[in-house]
Amino acid sequence: MISVVILGAGNVATHLFKALQKSNEVSVKQWYNRNIKSISSFKNDVEITDNLNDLVEADVYILAVSDDAVSELSSQLPFENRLVVHTSGSVNIHDLDKKHKRGVFYPLQSFSKNAKIDFANVPICIETIEKPCYHTLKAIAISLGSPTKKVNSNQRGVLHLAAVFVNNFTNQLYRVAHEITESEGAEFDLLKPLILETALKVQDHSPYMAQTGPAKRNDKKTIKNHLKLLNSEHHETIYKLLTESIQITHGRKKL
Repeated sequence: MISVVILGAGNVATHLFKALQKSNEVSVKQWYNRNIKSISSFKNDVEITDNLNDLVEADVYILAVSDDAVSELSSQLPFENRLVVHTSGSVNIHDLDKKHKRGVFYPLQSFSKNAKIDFANVPICIETIEKPCYHTLKAIAISLGSPTKKVNSNQRGVLHLAAVFVNNFTNQLYRVAHEITESEGAEFDLLKPLILETALKVQDHSPYMAQTGPAKRNDKKTIKNHLKLLNSEHHETIYKLLTESIQITHGRKKL
């Protein structure tokens, strides 16, 4: 049985705790957060604390905190030579205090507070300095049912960057589409099957091969009509930028 202490109370920490509670191979011995009220609702499920000096001994300490807090929190831990990992996509492994055995346990997924997460669909990117630590973290990931991938800090950084494009930026485009449909009283819900089909298509085809639409076809008439329909200069800028990007990718002439 691998013993774990979780530090932090955000979405990642909460989802990890709930998932690990179901594991037969991992025991969450304690949950720390500087504001104990944030985790007080779990006090009947696990020992909670807001005092770093009261941390119990465990095999792994998971810092599921904001990127800016990782380095400082790792240096404040009142022990050394134990396995301390963070869950960030962009923080270097060497930002953890070197008094610890250092590692990264990065779940590559978007975590929302009330959304249900199946960790079978959450790849865990693992990085360690010492080989035995890698096997420990991999065992935790396997206990969650997650696929694992060994990556270095540079690889993890570009994965996190790419995740911003496919998740955060895409969601903002959904928001723009929502504003456009609302402006004329059209139903955004009619686009949801298309959203799902687009996501499913890249499971079997490269994004390059999956690309369709007026920009790829160089359909200038449709592109001009679309630009006329846009009532926002901001939306027009986005449309032109993405159209040009597609045209460059597929060797079409620019607008």
